[in-house]
Amino acid sequence: MNAHVTSPLFVGRVRESAALDDAYRAARDGSPSAVLLGGEAGVGKTRLVGEFGARARRDGARVLVGGCLELGTEGLPFAPFTAALRGLVREIGVDGVRELLPRGAGAELGRLLPDFGEADADTFTGEARARLFELVLTLLERLAAAAPVVLVVEDAHWADTSTRDLLTFLVRNLSAGAALLVLTTYRTDELHRAHPLRPLLSELERVERVRRVEVARLGRDEVAELVRAVLGEAWTAGLAEDIFARSDGNPLFAEALLGSRDDPELPESLRDLLLGAVHRLPEETQEILGVAAGGGARIEHELLAAVAGVDERALTRGLRPAVASNTLVVDGDGYAFRHALIREAVHDDLLPGERTRLHVRYADVLEAQPGLMPARQRMITLAHHWHAAHDADRALAAAWRAAGETRKALAYAESLRMASRVLELWDRVPDAAERVGVPHAKVIEKAVTLAHLAGEHDMGIRLATAVLAETRGDPVELDPMRRARLYERRGLMAMKLGRDEAIGDLREAARLAPADPPSETRARVLATLAYQTHALPGMRDEAHAAAEEALSVARAVGDVQAEIQLDLWFAWDELFRDGDVEAFLACTVRAADRAEEIRAFEPLLRALTNRSDILEMCGRSAEAADVAALGVAKADEYGLGRTTGTFLAFNTAEPLFSLGRWDEALAVIDRALAKDPPALVQGSLSFLAGGIAVDRGDLDGAERAAREARRRIPHGAARRAQNLFPVCRLDALIALGRGRPADALEALKPVLADRGLPDESRYALPGLVVAATACADLGDPGPLAALRARAAGIRVYGPVQEAHRLTFLAEAARAEGVLDRDAWDAAVKAWDALGRPYPLAFALTRAAEAHAAHDRDGTAARLRRAAAIAGELGAAPLRERVDLLARRARVDLGGAPASRPGLGLTPREAEVLRLVAEGRSNRDIAAALFISAKTASVHVSNILAKLGVSTRTEAAATAHRLRLFD
Repeated sequence: MNAHVTSPLFVGRVRESAALDDAYRAARDGSPSAVLLGGEAGVGKTRLVGEFGARARRDGARVLVGGCLELGTEGLPFAPFTAALRGLVREIGVDGVRELLPRGAGAELGRLLPDFGEADADTFTGEARARLFELVLTLLERLAAAAPVVLVVEDAHWADTSTRDLLTFLVRNLSAGAALLVLTTYRTDELHRAHPLRPLLSELERVERVRRVEVARLGRDEVAELVRAVLGEAWTAGLAEDIFARSDGNPLFAEALLGSRDDPELPESLRDLLLGAVHRLPEETQEILGVAAGGGARIEHELLAAVAGVDERALTRGLRPAVASNTLVVDGDGYAFRHALIREAVHDDLLPGERTRLHVRYADVLEAQPGLMPARQRMITLAHHWHAAHDADRALAAAWRAAGETRKALAYAESLRMASRVLELWDRVPDAAERVGVPHAKVIEKAVTLAHLAGEHDMGIRLATAVLAETRGDPVELDPMRRARLYERRGLMAMKLGRDEAIGDLREAARLAPADPPSETRARVLATLAYQTHALPGMRDEAHAAAEEALSVARAVGDVQAEIQLDLWFAWDELFRDGDVEAFLACTVRAADRAEEIRAFEPLLRALTNRSDILEMCGRSAEAADVAALGVAKADEYGLGRTTGTFLAFNTAEPLFSLGRWDEALAVIDRALAKDPPALVQGSLSFLAGGIAVDRGDLDGAERAAREARRRIPHGAARRAQNLFPVCRLDALIALGRGRPADALEALKPVLADRGLPDESRYALPGLVVAATACADLGDPGPLAALRARAAGIRVYGPVQEAHRLTFLAEAARAEGVLDRDAWDAAVKAWDALGRPYPLAFALTRAAEAHAAHDRDGTAARLRRAAAIAGELGAAPLRERVDLLARRARVDLGGAPASRPGLGLTPREAEVLRLVAEGRSNRDIAAALFISAKTASVHVSNILAKLGVSTRTEAAATAHRLRLFD
């Protein structure tokens, strides 16, 4: 009997197979699609994909397979795409692949596979990265023009950052008409809360034509079928029941148990089961498996032979039982463990000394025979093995080489990890500088650049501070130009985190960069100073002078990228002087076009950011959301999803909020927050989510959001009205909701007192409206004079600010006891024209109040419309005010959506409870309400607490008993 058995019959998986077949047929018919296939370790994802791939091949499809590799804590950049490309080269050759690519573009694929040559390292990694991504997409689409293509990316839970970015790019850019299916597998039990794949899965699941499929455990009957397939007539129902009970439906567990069924003492854990099977193999086979386990989930035959140190005949003799028992499977020119858990168990079973000697052997072989592995993979693998062998000298040198190789591949998150490894090992290696060929300061400087590119701002600031301190007073070690670049980078990262010291760093960078001769560095640091400070209090003149000099220098040295950015800066400045919106929007289009032409991602993203911002300011919210969403996609493409991408996510969510598409806005916010954006962006996203919460009556949720926002936005020299004033307004709205109007006025003091901020016009007026409401609730018109003076001193730009101004004037009059019908009608007209439902419903309610004594029919019409809007939005507090006014005016609201259930539930919690009562899971609830599963879980917990029950079943029973949703 084999030590480890595999069912000859593919058991069950009817639902999962149907899902894959449906996706394949859609792709084959010209609707490209993607499937995210998840399941716990051992549940049978690999077998399922293998069976599906065989069916697709029989249908004429080309199936390309690549897996992510676990290599210590470092993933191998682009590993699955490299493997898939290698498989394609085996089938059609290098020249065959080149023929599918644009002329002269083949060398770019050298970043993935050395067979195509060595690609040069680009100065601007974002552009080169985008070219590589587009080239991979082009290759797949042209392959798919001849026959359907299935790209399988296995074990995405081990994917490195670069692999995840490329996968995201491919899925988001599936073009209609391409017969292409992207199938990604991952272990669900590996996805802890902080796992980087979690937000990616949530993001991709919302992309059109993407389906998420969970591979479930086998049922009792299916396990019985598996046992029967393995044992034939020797099977018994009792044994099948025992196997089911012990395996809990996990096919790998079940097969391992079957392989060990004659052992009188069956092992209790999966590892023991797997090792029990391995230990029954011949001793020489076990030794070879131990060697193979040190090399990862897959190993080439030639490398295994070299490390094992045995002749070909002995190696073959040792391998045959491993392959026959299905512990190893033949994979191209090498071998793969049938399951990664088997490899882990075998490797962990080695003694510490054995593991160390094994990794030394791997490293020695790869050093002596570099041809055994592609250069980039070899560098990263060497770094792993020397580190695992506890050889600090060699681990440092290998990590430095790996940092360079991954940097050339544009995988800068992985490159940062390797550079950090070098810094960690530096003090343990006496001759570290000689081994890497550069001094310690240069290593840190490189790590600063990588941290900036990877969005690791805290780390980057610490590293920049360290290198500046280390080289202080040493002009040979770090010249003024390099110091200027470091100060600029540190200042820029500090500004992303909302730190006041950023301003000093940016000024120091400008001071250090020599004015003569003109240089690209001086143009860049001056441009950065201008951009980062123009919206700060008291810095407009300094920013303008920096921008003028920067533009002059950029033109002198031919820095087109800086020139585009500065053209945008001056267009922005002119917009707020002469108010010509169309001229500014035209400038952003020209800038984006020029940036696309020269593949310059920074000005492109800035143009999209500025365009979306001004469109929203002018009330063109639908356009703003579309432009910002495009910017998010572009940022992801350039590897900036965590930084610029999340900023643009705010620019996407804000207009969605304005349009009343609150659930969509919250989904955008959830996805952005899951990426762990910079503190300032986190604060902005939080106050926007808090605004939705307070309008829906969730004051506890709004307070949590307000605390998060206050903690992350700057209040000192780096403060901006766009960050500070909305948080003040949110605090005031919460206070009003709690019945504390005096506290609301206190919260809004910065809006009244902090005058002259460059961006105040857009953000002060909404706060003043709330302040006027607080005066009305207090019954104290005393503060109104100051409020009116503040409003009169604000220049109004565009129809949205004019609508806020009209609302403020009407609300201020109301606070003085005057219900000005004409003023409220003007506010209604303004908000109606803009298509902003919540402020429209607010103004309609106030207008109905003003008309109640004079126009009964008009009052009824206004209240019915306001009630309908509030009901659709789930704006419970506003709807309650409408209901109260309707009762006072004796108005029948007719078919307007009713208020939500009580019991202290917020409108959102009521929606969640309704779905819980229908028996929906958190995942189902998340999909139905366009929120994350995590957010759904939080809502369910709050519901249980408010209802005083401990389970979902009890909550559902309570809802049915009280007939909340009948």
